[in-house]
Amino acid sequence: METKSKGETQVPVSEPRVLIIEADTDRGRELESVLRFINYEPELVTDCGGWKAGIEDAQDILAVLIGTCKTDKALEKLLKEVHDFDEHLPIFLLSEKNKELTVAIEPSSCILGRVEMPVHYTQLTSALHQAEVYRETQLDGANQRPVDLFRSLVGTSRAVQSVRKMIQQVANSDANVLILGESGTGKEVVARNLHYYSNRRDKAFVPVNCGAIPADLLESELFGHEKGAFTGAISSRQGRFELAEKGSLFLDEIGDMSLNMQVKLLRVLQERTFERVGSNKSIQADVRIVAATHRNLEESISEGTFREDLFYRLNVFPIEMPPLRDRVEDIPLLINELIRRIEHEKRGSVRLTQAAALSLCQYSWPGNVRELANLIERMAILFPFGVVDVGDLPEKFQSDVPVEENARLSENMLGSSDQPVQYQLESEPRLPRGGLDLKEHLSNLEVGYIRQALDDANGVVAQAAKRLGMRRTTLVEKLRKYGLQRSGSSPEV
Repeated sequence: METKSKGETQVPVSEPRVLIIEADTDRGRELESVLRFINYEPELVTDCGGWKAGIEDAQDILAVLIGTCKTDKALEKLLKEVHDFDEHLPIFLLSEKNKELTVAIEPSSCILGRVEMPVHYTQLTSALHQAEVYRETQLDGANQRPVDLFRSLVGTSRAVQSVRKMIQQVANSDANVLILGESGTGKEVVARNLHYYSNRRDKAFVPVNCGAIPADLLESELFGHEKGAFTGAISSRQGRFELAEKGSLFLDEIGDMSLNMQVKLLRVLQERTFERVGSNKSIQADVRIVAATHRNLEESISEGTFREDLFYRLNVFPIEMPPLRDRVEDIPLLINELIRRIEHEKRGSVRLTQAAALSLCQYSWPGNVRELANLIERMAILFPFGVVDVGDLPEKFQSDVPVEENARLSENMLGSSDQPVQYQLESEPRLPRGGLDLKEHLSNLEVGYIRQALDDANGVVAQAAKRLGMRRTTLVEKLRKYGLQRSGSSPEV
């Protein structure tokens, strides 16, 4: 627990609390020291049978690290007790490297993984980030806002802002809209936004993929048919135009429609009437048409595969959806939105480090937002409730931009992101042959970094704390602990 320094308002600030249940006292204390060093509040319990003493509320515990008990049976009992105490409490098992567990684990237990001993800083911080993500999802999932990517046009780039402005301008009119753009850019998102913000929003939005329906069936799909109109028509059926009455009809991949169907669609757009297949009775069509294509329709007109008169009927108000490579600054926002959708659908969660997000910003994204969505879902499966760094991404997504350039771009593009960041040592540290006192070694490292930060900040504690990624009051306490204040003076703030 930490409080403001003298002369300031006393506001308690809690570090994340981690419960260690470990019968091996030396191993437990070693882990305690490492957790304190990385600004967590450890609570060590060496009695596997009396671990609940003093614990009133599991919600203030970030994770439980469980090591050895006197017997495997005692460990199995402990795991069940922790699960019964709070079924959403993240558990990590402490184990020696390459050593298999000898206890039976219930499938329902909230065991997120293992932490190898002797503890490795990177593995431990990654595990605790994983616990944070899991805890947030379980405790706050019910309060999260509904996520529907098909109604949210995500991004702050100039290109996306321009699309939003055009949607606002045309939404309430009945003008036909043609949405252009590469596959996977989110053309249906734009179409749904047009419907949602129009005065037709209380009626149906009916999508039709013209490229996915065989040409000989598309007429029946759009206009409906009467019983006996063709082989297999055992009853009358409404078409998409009737289903979309007074609403919006979204004709996706209109560029793949056959010339014969283009003629019939043109007639409906001109006369606002149509007939079901096998009927001569005209039906009025009060439908707002929104079409989309990834093709260049003007080239298709030149090639004779698309009617020029239909193009001009559809192209009353064109909206072009930019490819993802032209709106790179939106990628971090899209990542967050895609993760929220996965969480909302109870399909797990994942987090990306700033370095990983920045590496994705260097990729060209030929599959656009659809490709990004597939990648995030894949990462959530491979690293459930985990933290994904650059090295965890598939090779083609790993950027080869120099570290210095990455840092500059990260600051400009991602700002002070709340995404977890992992720091990897350039090489694996070697344990001296004769061993070492880990607590003393970590303290010496801490003192060295604190001195460097203070020197760089000319003794200004607030600036030094910022460089070290900790609260100013935490650094003040560490200065007192190590006796680093200048004699006869207090550190500057």
